[in-house]
Amino acid sequence: MTTLDDLLAPKSFALVGASDDPTRIGGRPISNLINQKFEGAIYPVNPKRDRVQGLPAYPSLSDVPGDVDFVLVAVPAPLVADQVRLAATKGAKAVMVFSSGFAETGGDGIAMQDELTRIARETGVRVIGPNCLGAFNSALNFYPTFTSTIDRATPTPGGISIASQSGAYGSHIYFASHLRGLGIRYWLTTGNEADVNVAEAVRLLAERDDVHTIMAYAESIKDGPLLVEALETARANRTPVIFMKVGRSEVGAAAASSHTASLAGEDEVYDAVLRQHGAWRARSTEEMLDIAYACRPRIYPAGKRLGVVTISGGAGVLIADAAEDAGLDVAPMPEAAQAELKAQLPFAAPRNPVDVTAQFFNDLSLIPRFLRTMLDEGGYDALIGFWTSVAGSPVLSAPLLAYLKETMAGYSDRLLLHVMLAPEEVEKQYDEAGFPHFEDATRTVAAAAALMAFGEAFARGRAPVPPLPAPAVLPDGALGEREAKALLAAAGLPVVEDVLATTAEEAVAATTGPVAMKIASRDIAHKTEAGGVALGVTTDKAAEAFTRIMASARAYAPDARLDGVLVSPMVEGGVECILGARTDPVFGPVVVFGLGGIFTEVLKDVSFRRAPFGVETARGMIDELKGAALLKGARGQPPADLDALAEAISKLSLFAAANAENISSVEMNPLRALPTGCLALDALIVRA
Repeated sequence: MTTLDDLLAPKSFALVGASDDPTRIGGRPISNLINQKFEGAIYPVNPKRDRVQGLPAYPSLSDVPGDVDFVLVAVPAPLVADQVRLAATKGAKAVMVFSSGFAETGGDGIAMQDELTRIARETGVRVIGPNCLGAFNSALNFYPTFTSTIDRATPTPGGISIASQSGAYGSHIYFASHLRGLGIRYWLTTGNEADVNVAEAVRLLAERDDVHTIMAYAESIKDGPLLVEALETARANRTPVIFMKVGRSEVGAAAASSHTASLAGEDEVYDAVLRQHGAWRARSTEEMLDIAYACRPRIYPAGKRLGVVTISGGAGVLIADAAEDAGLDVAPMPEAAQAELKAQLPFAAPRNPVDVTAQFFNDLSLIPRFLRTMLDEGGYDALIGFWTSVAGSPVLSAPLLAYLKETMAGYSDRLLLHVMLAPEEVEKQYDEAGFPHFEDATRTVAAAAALMAFGEAFARGRAPVPPLPAPAVLPDGALGEREAKALLAAAGLPVVEDVLATTAEEAVAATTGPVAMKIASRDIAHKTEAGGVALGVTTDKAAEAFTRIMASARAYAPDARLDGVLVSPMVEGGVECILGARTDPVFGPVVVFGLGGIFTEVLKDVSFRRAPFGVETARGMIDELKGAALLKGARGQPPADLDALAEAISKLSLFAAANAENISSVEMNPLRALPTGCLALDALIVRA
């Protein structure tokens, strides 16, 4: 089992393609190790030189004395595979490949990269790259990288680490982190990922006791299940993962594919998987760094109730707006607590946000008194304090910080974020006290929302998954609606009953009230387009409807096999939904649920989850819909049976997971969410 020490804690290092010029790609790593005083052995390999940067050089890796833990390769792409094989014979645990010209170029490059993968599998040596920028372990002064950022800023070991598919952007994230004062312990870029990938890097970091926060950047994921295990490892260890997955736009996705030579899954699926397994998806580097910085006290509230204390009523309104946008609950203080605060300061606005007004300047002791009341009686999971430039005042700064430290000493498990403008030395004092602070109120709320999401994910843990059913036995040939319904009904899913009529007379006999009539054909997937649907048909119209449907279907698809017409009772009322599943190329079976009709087609009000999962996860899918209120009884309508709906969603996830190898997609549309139960009125299953 590979550990991070195998990759980034070597006792000996060799560079094949070493340069005497410390500014070149093949020279920078050696220069880094020398300048940063790496304590392990350093072996430059260059057949044209006796010495490289003052160190003895070797004509070949095979000439290096003894075994070598870590080998870095910086030679032309066609020569790389032989060097990786040679490194394996030298006992190398890891081989990093700077060289480009592999899968990112297509053609022969793909074959050369595939060979590196085979060598890794056959020999057990771990290959990082090719086409990567390097890595570092700042605690050991190990810097096998050619990034120029090391020249500008020597990393400070800390509890934050970075895994990045992109070398250049990973370098940008590191340097931006350094400028924010964040200590970075491990930094690993994976490039084309012939072997080691971002998902594995996240898992390796999540296993470390010396890593408390992970920042990750990826354009695509090659091993979806491995990423899931990595995120669950992080969640189990209460290690936040802040993940920037790019390629959301059509242009961005195309660029990611060409850059990484891998298939990108739909962005909505990435979004759902990251959320489902406890990670936070950052949309900008600023957001990523803000959250990593706010994680330093390692306080993760498990709820979403936010208290706000402010010396500005306007700032309180701004924070409340931002909190609502972020899904946080700025719940009012209890009436008794509001009265208590009013008694202390008649001018205060004690509801929440709690405005201490300008009286703050006359009596700083209002802050601890108000904060304690909010903490003791408000039931808030986190607090935001807005102090603006007062926190940097030469007169008020020290007593304000003293009051804050005194107050929070008894609430070490409560998160308190600060909005303030202060000199650097004052900011350092807040950091040393464990008080994250920001200049911007909206960014503060965003950080609070992320930490609360982590807290909820940590408290929730990995959701239990019911056992999978046995795979379904599929009939031969294409699957029509009737076959699909039968398979789903056998899996315990609610589907409307129907009768197959092969003649007009049989259609009349099956029509006992208003019915829906649909063409039954395995060769016609879109029945409405074929004129193959009639709704609300009564007994006196049944024969005519049957004849019309059959004729329309024959005209639409002359070669289609027509089994007859399905006759089923009309189902009125409830809320129209759509429930389906498909096999994602990255993450495997994924379930989609949403409100039907215009909500799906135009508003795209749908939620996704990776299958399989239980009822609790299914309820989460329902709750996150923008139109969830319609299912819960909006505008006087009876609420839908959410228990039955969640049960159906979960059962479809189990069915999809059990049949992932044989079924490409399943659709139950429309699915009626009724006051009692739910019922699929149509179904479609497509073979893999």
